[in-house]
Amino acid sequence: AELFQSQGAEVHVIDISAPGQDANPKINYHQADITQFEIVEQIATRISPVDILINNAGISMRSMFETVDLSVLKQVMDINFWGTVYATHAALPYLKKSRGGIIGISSIAGYRGLPVRSGYSASKFAMNGFLEALRTELLHSGVHVFIACPGFTASNIRNSSLNAEGNITGETMREEDKMMSADEVALKIIHAYQQKKKTLIMTFQGKLTVFLNKWMNGLMDTLVYNALKKERNSPLK
Repeated sequence: AELFQSQGAEVHVIDISAPGQDANPKINYHQADITQFEIVEQIATRISPVDILINNAGISMRSMFETVDLSVLKQVMDINFWGTVYATHAALPYLKKSRGGIIGISSIAGYRGLPVRSGYSASKFAMNGFLEALRTELLHSGVHVFIACPGFTASNIRNSSLNAEGNITGETMREEDKMMSADEVALKIIHAYQQKKKTLIMTFQGKLTVFLNKWMNGLMDTLVYNALKKERNSPLK
């Protein structure tokens, strides 16, 4: 949002939390729940016209499927998938008029299911499928649909992820300082969108994961299991 704003765009951010004291005063904030379609639709009407929609709202979870409260998976799906659907549906009439673009911030987890994150992976697979179908529908509309799939990124998503009971974990299980920064990810996304790319898979590890999962998925089961077993307090044995 700040990179687009620095390039002269009028930026509106919808977030369930109110902006903090360090919020950018040049960005317009709307405190709202992205899973409430009527509210999202009202905001889209107020801020129209819309040139670019960035579907970035997301939440993660960390639990074995057999022990998770299923309401956790529903909450993750409501935010990650339905939040994207609702915002896109509300903005689409304006995007068609402006011949603008839709950016979906997905994940490598949308190409390769990750253990202990079954709900998160499911939501990102659904998001990828939805945006791919929409991109095809809009092929001759002038609206550009772009799916960005970062790998592990240093951000607050793991600290705010949900456990088996739906409570916020408040801690990360990975070494954040060894990941790609959020600023670096944002810059790559903007450059790829400006080049009218359809998809962007970031990092060599991410590209290798997608390739091996397509051609050697049995091997990938073992590699992914062993990699995530090394996470702090992992339930995988």
